[in-house]
Amino acid sequence: MSKAIVLLSGGLDSTTTLAIAKSEGFDCYALSFDYGQKQSFELVSAKNIAKQFNVLEHRIMHISLADIGGSALTDPHLNIPKYEKRSDIPITYVPARNTIFLSFALAWAEVLESQSIFIGVNALDYSGYPDCRPEYIKAYEVMANLATKQSIEGNKLNIHTPLIRLTKAQIIAKGLSLGIDYSNTTSCYQANSSGEACGECDACVLRRNGFVEAGIEDPTKYQKNI
Repeated sequence: MSKAIVLLSGGLDSTTTLAIAKSEGFDCYALSFDYGQKQSFELVSAKNIAKQFNVLEHRIMHISLADIGGSALTDPHLNIPKYEKRSDIPITYVPARNTIFLSFALAWAEVLESQSIFIGVNALDYSGYPDCRPEYIKAYEVMANLATKQSIEGNKLNIHTPLIRLTKAQIIAKGLSLGIDYSNTTSCYQANSSGEACGECDACVLRRNGFVEAGIEDPTKYQKNI
């Protein structure tokens, strides 16, 4: 079987992406990041999910984007805002995060002689982050195939984005068809130490709306009744 690196945050989208990669017959290697995010329970979820899906290896990279700041997810001086419809890029955007994460995945792919990276970016029900758009992924793939030894030797890298054109409800339906228990995932930007979600941030609202639109009971554990 072909090897694939799957970026796994422990959230709904990345877990669904892992399930899709497994269903397509890939030998999966999961890659997560402790990057200085304010809430780290997502990494507990990522560890459990990696075990549930029997990935061949799960690595957690320790980097500090908090040292750079500029995002409410990493900067202690910035508050995570409640959800609101907006046209600008929200303060929860982490500067260059997907570029950094994909670069680690690219390096590991070279070591494993893998030509496939899976990432659960979505360009429909999302917060407007620029590094979740199809044109960004396409440009990164072009760059990656100019930058690596294996691509120069004829082994082209592919970045798989199976969720990029799906609504959150469609993502949930796909995941349920693959046997995912979404109560084991963590999406909230400020989940507490027990993994309970705030119910108010962008990630929580988009997730909850997805379950409503899918006609599925929301299994998320909240800090208070929603």
